[in-house]
Amino acid sequence: MPELGELEDVDLRDVWPDESKDFTPWIASNLSLLNKTLGLALEFEAVEKSVGRFRADIVCLNTRDGSRLVIENQLEAADQKHLGQILIYAAGLDEVTTIVWIAASFKDEYLDVLDWLNRITNKRFQFFGLQIELWRIGNSEPAPRLSIVSKP
Repeated sequence: MPELGELEDVDLRDVWPDESKDFTPWIASNLSLLNKTLGLALEFEAVEKSVGRFRADIVCLNTRDGSRLVIENQLEAADQKHLGQILIYAAGLDEVTTIVWIAASFKDEYLDVLDWLNRITNKRFQFFGLQIELWRIGNSEPAPRLSIVSKP
């Protein structure tokens, strides 16, 4: 019989201790994972882009249709602060039509809001919720997994 390893959940903060210094730059330099998950063709444009008093984590160009996308990421469970921020970015960045919110987990209420936004907004706007997890087998390097938890 073949020997099999056991999947082990890895704490996100073990790999990315600081959200803005570690996690955001990692996402910006690993857009291939987002492209694979969402079926897009993203190219990095900006990090910490000013939107009034706030800063959008990452702005990308979707080379398939020329649209722009903003990524809001957090290492913790989704919360009201970040929900407010994605709405500010959607309103404040005229060229952005897709919002991607990445978090460690989402309560049903936040998923309801994303689903509602997808129902009531013009079809050119899209809101995605992505859950990020890290897994390893034995002593292997941690591997990221993005799961779509809300989509248009």
